[in-house]
Amino acid sequence: GELVRELARRGADVIELGVPFSDPVADGPTIQRSSEEALAGGTTLAAILGLVGELRRGGLETPLVLMTYCNPVYRYGWERFFRDAARAGADGLIFADLPFEEGAESRRLAAAAGLNLISFFAPTTSDARMAMMAAEAGGFVYCVSLTGVTGARGSLPPRLTELLRRARAATGLPLAVGFGVSTPQQAAEVVAAGADAVIVGSAIINVLRENVALGPEEAVAKVGEFAAGMLAGLGRK
Repeated sequence: GELVRELARRGADVIELGVPFSDPVADGPTIQRSSEEALAGGTTLAAILGLVGELRRGGLETPLVLMTYCNPVYRYGWERFFRDAARAGADGLIFADLPFEEGAESRRLAAAAGLNLISFFAPTTSDARMAMMAAEAGGFVYCVSLTGVTGARGSLPPRLTELLRRARAATGLPLAVGFGVSTPQQAAEVVAAGADAVIVGSAIINVLRENVALGPEEAVAKVGEFAAGMLAGLGRK
């Protein structure tokens, strides 16, 4: 909770809360490890929804998006999840392993609950498929910068500008780039390539892990400093 509040205080536009899953196929080693640790520590989907409610009751206004896989939601109860996520105060949902063709019921439930269901565009997504998905998209579009899994990387893929050009032709929604963004310089490059936002997960986990020995308060402060640097890379103060 303190980490979320610190990110909001630093100016994050949207905060993504990941739901740990035992087989996170879209994620690289960093988030795989953090998911294992969260599950071992007893973190559940219900607990995360409880956290969302707690944050809202505490006055947090920053939009919150839940990133999950289908299995935890299936076990929780599909309709119950959408209802409870909205009641808790979530604004959007990301399903890492839900193909568009199988997502009609989820889109219906999300719309009924007033939640944005986030779509993914990847370098392998055709123009026709982008147009089809854009017609049903809400909130923002998650542009996957490369084929592969999440994780901090030393450089951005050369075809990112082309991906963003095609994505912009398909939708007027904000374009957020994820998978590999980890430095203020990369954030600046992403914006220069045509994006509206960057999505940073693994790099934040790395900062937490590197500073955990300093204690919770100091580790959270270090993440706040990192977030401020990323926002500066986006041209924000």
